[in-house]
Amino acid sequence: MYRKPYIPFFIFFRYNIKHIKHKFNIMIKKILLTLIIFNFFFPFNAKAEDAPKINVGKRDSEPIILTNPLAGIAETPEELIGQVINGILGIIGSLALAMFIYGGLTWMLAAGESGKVQKGKDILMWAVIGLVIIFSAYAMVSFVIKGIAGGGA
Repeated sequence: MYRKPYIPFFIFFRYNIKHIKHKFNIMIKKILLTLIIFNFFFPFNAKAEDAPKINVGKRDSEPIILTNPLAGIAETPEELIGQVINGILGIIGSLALAMFIYGGLTWMLAAGESGKVQKGKDILMWAVIGLVIIFSAYAMVSFVIKGIAGGGA
């Protein structure tokens, strides 16, 4: 009679943990990508009353009046550019937060393996460096936009 070889339970448990971590990483990537795409396509709250008003009259009686479509968002091109750059920096800041979470999870789930612990620490260190770069870029862009717009001292 053929007898199956004994396979210890912890082998299946280790496989399941790796499989769960892999699926979790894929799920987090999908969620982040969805949020980034949604934020890219819908950056402002659009209202029907902010839509351009067109006064269409008879040919010679009344002129066509178009209002500024960016009236509630930005009055000048400099303000619009500043808001777009701020939105991009906001997305990059969200990615930095995601890297903090990923680095912390990598470090916590290392289970004492020095390579994974070092990888988690490196991710956290580079996320901090990225935040410093993001904040300095924000400060520089804010200074330049205020200078262009005439709001500087």
